[in-house]
Amino acid sequence: MDDEQRQQLGGNADWMSCLPEELLDVPLWNLAIPGSHDSMSFCLDVSSPVLRSQPCLLRVIDRLFPCWTRPCISRWATTQQSVLSDQCDLGIRFLDLRVARKPAGGSKLFFAHGIYTLMTVKEALDELANWLDAHPKEIVIISCSHFESLTDRDHAWLVEYIIMLFRKKLCSSQDTPTLRSCWSRSQQVIVSYGNQQVVLQHPELWTGVPYSYADSPDPEKVIAYLEEQKSRGRPAGFYVSGLNLTEDTPYVLLHPLQTMRKMTLKALSLLLSWTSEQRPGPEGGVNIICCDFVGISQFCSLVIGLNYKLLGRPRTLAARTVCRTLGGTIDCYHSNR
Repeated sequence: MDDEQRQQLGGNADWMSCLPEELLDVPLWNLAIPGSHDSMSFCLDVSSPVLRSQPCLLRVIDRLFPCWTRPCISRWATTQQSVLSDQCDLGIRFLDLRVARKPAGGSKLFFAHGIYTLMTVKEALDELANWLDAHPKEIVIISCSHFESLTDRDHAWLVEYIIMLFRKKLCSSQDTPTLRSCWSRSQQVIVSYGNQQVVLQHPELWTGVPYSYADSPDPEKVIAYLEEQKSRGRPAGFYVSGLNLTEDTPYVLLHPLQTMRKMTLKALSLLLSWTSEQRPGPEGGVNIICCDFVGISQFCSLVIGLNYKLLGRPRTLAARTVCRTLGGTIDCYHSNR
């Protein structure tokens, strides 16, 4: 992301440190936090094989026609376009990291979404650690999940590296984190780990954060699903409301020239409109909201602005949000209620 794009979309690199005093003692799971869905999918490797967890038929086709399957999967599995530090500059504070071992990747761990990434886990975590050093009052929730083909030794290495890298920056799962409490202890990292057996062995790790998503390419169904989940009551701690669309095989076959980016752009106006009507808090409020392609709209600013509803006043935001793209603009209207 260049400087002009960052300026157009509005920088939120230090938004937590800029929140009003009244919000500093609110548990983080009662604040509205922007997140990125499949955060590492910006660097998928089209030369890598399809994941072993993918359907058998797809893996067979991949062995026969890799020059067709892998670019196609990349078009649909790419859900972000910026490195982690740029995502954090935009305001993202929840990172969806899906860890994987490549069949011929040696001892290194990567990420995956349909196919594997070019960047390793170590490279990504090192980049994040450097960003946190430059922004000492910002707190990031890292969700490690899926663990494609990881062994017990891989889990042990990953947890040891996380603890070594972040050290005193880690927030214990025994705490009720607020901005003020984290700042007082210089804590900046909450690690959610999707393997309960590993979590039980390490108090530095948090259990997997529930992630609600509709598993549909239809934005109206996504919104209906999220509304249904809200009516059932929210979880006690951190939880994610996923705005991300999900394609299935019939959809891909009917839209051979489309991409996940194009599908997301068409849906953004409706999804951001729904987001603008939400409010955080313990009584049925939202917490983490995840979206695809977080850099092409004012998604982050919109979610951050929801926190001001806890004060009974809106954040100063324009009544009209513009989703900037390379091919023009899409108007995404929202209210400040």
